[in-house]
Amino acid sequence: MLSGLMNFLRACFRPKSDRYVHTNSDSSGRQDGLLWYKDHGQHFYGEFSMAVVQANNLLEDQSQIESGNLSLHESGPYGTFVGVYDGHGGPETSRYINDNLFQHLKRFSAEQQSMSVDVIKKAYQATEEGFLSLVTKQWPMKPQIAAVGSCCLVGVISGGILYIANLGDSRAVLGRAVKATGEVLSVQLSSEHNASIESVRQELQSLHPDDSQIVVLKHNVWRVKGLIQVSRSIGDVYLKKAEFNRQPLYAKFRLREPFKKPILSSEPSISVHQLQPHDQFIIFASDGLWEHLSNQEAVDIVQNHPRCAVNVSNPCFTAPTSLNGKRRAMFCLLVYSNLHAGNARRLVKAALQEAAKKREMRYSDLKKIDRGVRRHFHDDITVIVVFLDSNLVSRASSVKDSNISVRGGESVCPQTHWHLVLRQLKLAVPDEAVSPIFISCIILM
Repeated sequence: MLSGLMNFLRACFRPKSDRYVHTNSDSSGRQDGLLWYKDHGQHFYGEFSMAVVQANNLLEDQSQIESGNLSLHESGPYGTFVGVYDGHGGPETSRYINDNLFQHLKRFSAEQQSMSVDVIKKAYQATEEGFLSLVTKQWPMKPQIAAVGSCCLVGVISGGILYIANLGDSRAVLGRAVKATGEVLSVQLSSEHNASIESVRQELQSLHPDDSQIVVLKHNVWRVKGLIQVSRSIGDVYLKKAEFNRQPLYAKFRLREPFKKPILSSEPSISVHQLQPHDQFIIFASDGLWEHLSNQEAVDIVQNHPRCAVNVSNPCFTAPTSLNGKRRAMFCLLVYSNLHAGNARRLVKAALQEAAKKREMRYSDLKKIDRGVRRHFHDDITVIVVFLDSNLVSRASSVKDSNISVRGGESVCPQTHWHLVLRQLKLAVPDEAVSPIFISCIILM
């Protein structure tokens, strides 16, 4: 046991340069039933946490955080990229975005040698065109792929500037501190494209003045052409290209009359914000969260989470056997809890508790319901909480840093390592504190 423990402790001293070189090194998360989460990570401007809960048979939500170089050139710019992709009709589009959008952004950023609204627009356009090409190739064998699409929410932070781009109804919400009162208020950063919003219906009607059925109230829900709630997306080619709105596409997706211009748009709404010292954090989430929590409720949950207390009952001990038959070792472990750890997971839990309450059931019973059936109670939910350290936000985008790449719900690793060493050392640490802790290993020989 001691030799295994020694190997584990040696890993504590792995050089920082090794930790972030490979994508997988910082992409591990933990699994709890249908919930995947990464309670703590470090990005270019502070800390972050991620959580994803599955409701559909196949997870349709995809997400990522990329931090470090936002260009193909070593000169940068550097910063942080956040993406939340809420798929519908299947996972193909959201997976495609996850694999391609950031790479397009890096390519266009390299061409312009900077980050800009134009770079982001071009990245969206290239992603849309790439997926259209994929649909064209797969149409003969898999025609239903024409009816698969995804919302696409992106945040880019570089050089103290925050860019928010959105298609569909995912949402980015800023937590901003008010100096006079000490409160942290919610500020919605993204524009949404859902037919339930009157301004969106008016936009559709102005773009299609000759179509009285451009938006239809169906089962008390506003839908574009009676089919889909969002008016902008990546994919959904059957409502953008008339040649894909025909047999052998399922009849429920086919319109009675052909259309001459695209019904849905892939043009993102983009806003630009100069970050301020009182901007505390940003919540990026798919609409599965916002169905159950208001902007301010979500901000309050993040802001009001207290620092997690960790009780270390016996931090130092002497090894029970000698090392190499000669020497004995003293191990001291200093356990620190992170202030911001686990906030994404708390938001998901709060949304699930609300979903259970609406159905007059217990949260514990909701967690027992398997994927597929779970969709009758809530949608897939993805949350990324990005904290902003004002001391780091102010640094120039040319400052170099290690690259970090994490994808939500992927590369789930066993969660036994931290628990194992803590059990071996008989340290009393709350379960929810294990994931975000940092352990300093001091070996006195």
